[in-house]
Parts: sequence; structure tokens; C-alpha cells
Amino acid sequence: MELSSKARLVVLFSPLVALCLIWASGRQGATLGGLPVFDICIITAFLIQWITFVPAFIHQTEHYFDLSGSLTYIGVAALALIYGADSDPRGIIISVLIILWALRLGLFLFTRIKRKGFDSRFKDIMPDWAVYLMTWTLQAIWIAITASCALVAITSTNKIPLDSWAAFGIAMWFSGFLIEVVADHQKRIFRADVRNAKKFICNGLWSWSRHPNYFGEMTLWLGIAIIAFPVLSGWQLLTLGSPLFVCYLLTKVSGVEMLERQNDITWGSDPDYWAYKNSTSVLIPLPKTRASAHSLPSK
Repeated sequence: MELSSKARLVVLFSPLVALCLIWASGRQGATLGGLPVFDICIITAFLIQWITFVPAFIHQTEHYFDLSGSLTYIGVAALALIYGADSDPRGIIISVLIILWALRLGLFLFTRIKRKGFDSRFKDIMPDWAVYLMTWTLQAIWIAITASCALVAITSTNKIPLDSWAAFGIAMWFSGFLIEVVADHQKRIFRADVRNAKKFICNGLWSWSRHPNYFGEMTLWLGIAIIAFPVLSGWQLLTLGSPLFVCYLLTKVSGVEMLERQNDITWGSDPDYWAYKNSTSVLIPLPKTRASAHSLPSK
């Protein structure tokens, strides 16, 4: 089946993802106009992406894709907090943490693409409306699933005072956020130096992990799930799979696996690259191991 046909199927069946999340929420949270606020948040995530797709396709630009995703996170978190059940410290904390993360990442990605001028991921797919719409739809699914346990907790009528779960989750979130911010900053500084144009980064956090920014991302979303856990019950517990979904995306879909292939192509003839790869943890920051040799991998 050609990519365009697959894209149409993704767009057509994506509402099923929303319905599954709505079903898992348990229909127990706050309502607005007779509709559960959780449901409104999930629907809003899809609507924002589909509406933003229109001018992006017309003008054939990808510059606002990542920014749109971040603003959608901010929008649904604020919507859940404002119209959810009577706000409690747990819900406020979860909302604020998501908004802080989304603001930082959205601005970082937006300024990066503006500085670079393009995003190579979209070069071949923007002219095909169905395939391009699929990418915006997948972003909506990413937002809905990733934020699901947070949105359930924020809108839940089951209010529990802050506890050790919240303290541990907050600490984990800040650890992950710090790692992600520092890793992104170190790479930005490295790339800004013209002398590093054809080099790979292997200093700072990148000397402990080949993808420390992704590790930070996974860690902070796990922290969000831990904060939310005590107020979830029944089928709502299924939404705790959200950090696992983040891990899957960042390791198998658009993160580690894809970048590892690209890096192997770019620096595959450099013995120092293979020494770095063989001695450095792929994801979890760990002390270096002894590289076998500064040589190319055997075929």
C-alpha cells in the first residue's frame, strides 16, 4: 500500500485513539456543559492540529509544526486546570510542570528551525496533503496519549493531598527536565561553533550518553505519571502507559533508532566515532566503558 493511502487510513482511524482514551478516563471527572473536561481536552488536541495544518499546507511550511505541538500541550493543560474539578495542589503542580516543559521545548525547537531554515523530515511529504495531514494527526495522537494520565489526574474529582508519590514524581520531573535542558544547550553551543560542522558531539552529558536529551524527556514524563498515580483508579490506570508510549516513540520511531542510523552514515568512516559509540551508553547516562579499539566495525 502506498504511503498516501496509509496516511488516509491513519487520519480516518485516529478518532478511535481518542475514543479509547475517553473510554479509559472512566467518565468520573469534572464536566463542562455536560461533557467531561477530559474529553474536551482530547478533542481540542486533535482540532488544534487539524486546523493548524490548513495554513501550513497552503504555505508549504513546517516552521510551526513543533511550536503548534507545544502550544497544544499548554492549551489542554490550562483547559483541564481551569475547567476541571476544584483545583488542588496536585493538579496545579502537574499543569505547571507540563506548561513549563512545553514552553521551553517549543521555543527551543522553533528557534532552531528558524535558525536552520528547514526541517529535513518534511522535505518530501509536504506536497502530499494526505501524508502531511497524517503527520499533524500523529502529533495530536502523541499529545493525547502522552498527556492522558496528567489530564485524568487534573480533572479528577478524586482529590488526595500531596504525598510521597508527589514528592518523588516532582523530583524525578526536575531531574529529567534539567538533563534535557543541559543536553540541548550543550549541543546548541557545540553546533554553533563552525569548527564542529563535521564533528559529532561527545563532551558534557554527551560523554555519558549518546542521547541524554531523550533520557531526560522520558524521565520527566515518568515523573508526571508518578505524581498522577494516587488519584487514578479502575480503567484510568491504563493511562499510566503514557510514559511507556513516550519511551517507545523516542527509541523506536522518531528518536534514538533513527538518529543512530543517520549518525552511522554520517560518521561511519571515522574510527573515533565507533570508539565513542562502543564506549558510551546509548541512552541512560553512565560512566564510559573501555572501547575495544579505535577501528571500524567488522563486516
